[in-house]
Amino acid sequence: MGKIAFVFSGQGDQFPGMGKDLYEKYPVAKKIFDLCDDIRPGTSSQCFHGTEEELKETKNTQPCLFAMELAAATVLIEKGIAPDVVAGFSLGEVVAATVSGAFDSETGFRLVCKRGELMQSEAERFDTSMAAVVKLTPERVQEVCNKYSEVYPVNFNCPGQITVSGISSQMTDFFSDIKAAGGRAIPLKVKGAFHSPFMKAAAESFAEELKQSVTKERNITLYSNMTAEVYTDDVESLLSAQICNPVQWEKIIRNMISDGVDTLIEIGPGKTLTNMIKKISADVKAVNIMEYLAEVEGC
Repeated sequence: MGKIAFVFSGQGDQFPGMGKDLYEKYPVAKKIFDLCDDIRPGTSSQCFHGTEEELKETKNTQPCLFAMELAAATVLIEKGIAPDVVAGFSLGEVVAATVSGAFDSETGFRLVCKRGELMQSEAERFDTSMAAVVKLTPERVQEVCNKYSEVYPVNFNCPGQITVSGISSQMTDFFSDIKAAGGRAIPLKVKGAFHSPFMKAAAESFAEELKQSVTKERNITLYSNMTAEVYTDDVESLLSAQICNPVQWEKIIRNMISDGVDTLIEIGPGKTLTNMIKKISADVKAVNIMEYLAEVEGC
């Protein structure tokens, strides 16, 4: 039997009510939500009852997704389903680092709260946005981006799908050029130009936060967004720098598969990563946490 990976999703899949079923059904999940509420009052209420607009605010999205994802992972681990390796997409990497043992739950949550605040602060300084570009190669997307001074390819998701970040004043023309090149640009439900140079100040401030946090020895293999390789002893530098650098998601998944992973469980409220993984490889099992729980509990 191959290895199991937990992959933690990033912003965009959040929705009002996420995690409520976990909270009500599993005491270990409730314990995680309660811990998050003790540190940041109202977190579980935002997850369960917040509006879509409220959950789009990065300072809310990141803590809420962290709480939901850590709760979900804890449920699986309690059932004896532990990951051999972990990775997370963008903010999901902070959850992955926590599950790997790099941070305790409280430290991980405090860090993601600060990360969300820093990134929202930078997002509010600039009129920026993000979009997924489909049907084009990375090289072709880069060529189109090169025509603009402040539009950047930032997330290499899977074959035929790349996320870009940019200044809003250039995005309309960029969308037209993408269409002319035979592709399509789909605006994302995030406010800001994440993983781009617009986030440099947030990355630097987050690095200082990480330096002041206690980093523990990891007991589960953790992959880096920036390098797509397994972390060594550079958690602080890589976890902060990924805020203003591209996410190498396709490479991460290919490296996991090469390292023996054949089951990837998406820990998050949606199926974005699951769908990406299925486009990267048809030879592995990719499934969302709720579907996987249904399988396990149906046995």
